[in-house]
Amino acid sequence: MKSIILGGGCFWCIQAVFEKIKGIIDSEVGYTGGAENPTYESVCSGDGNIEVIKLNYNDKEISLIKILDIFFKIHDPTSLDKQGADVGIQYRSAIFYENENDEVIIKKFIEKIKNNYSSPIVTQIYKLNKYYPAESYHQNYFTKNPNQGYCRFVIAPKLQFVKNEFI
Repeated sequence: MKSIILGGGCFWCIQAVFEKIKGIIDSEVGYTGGAENPTYESVCSGDGNIEVIKLNYNDKEISLIKILDIFFKIHDPTSLDKQGADVGIQYRSAIFYENENDEVIIKKFIEKIKNNYSSPIVTQIYKLNKYYPAESYHQNYFTKNPNQGYCRFVIAPKLQFVKNEFI
């Protein structure tokens, strides 16, 4: 089993998408990149943390390249500290890796796709320092609240795109 941590806007959106992808063993939403022991309130107040998802995956069923391909298609990697109507440093595009081999793969992937965008890719790449799981009410939010407004109007279209493209 391998893992990767991705930040690409609201963590509910990213988790809802990757829960549907074959080879993803499990996922957890959380925070990383800022102050220690963050809470949702501190992250929203700008403590420097990013809303992220930790993906544990079977690399014999899905490659890091395929995960990156999906990730870059479900968020805007050219938007700094913003995804759609979600604005703030906690929504920045970022990838946190755990080993240097993954760093090389990530950087090569971004180099390969950068010309597909009309603006520069601003996705930040970091070696993971500390990861903090988010509060329990954020875990699997879409699954628990599919009829909530944000879920219906923001997450559901992403899921339809993923279903059409990757499932």
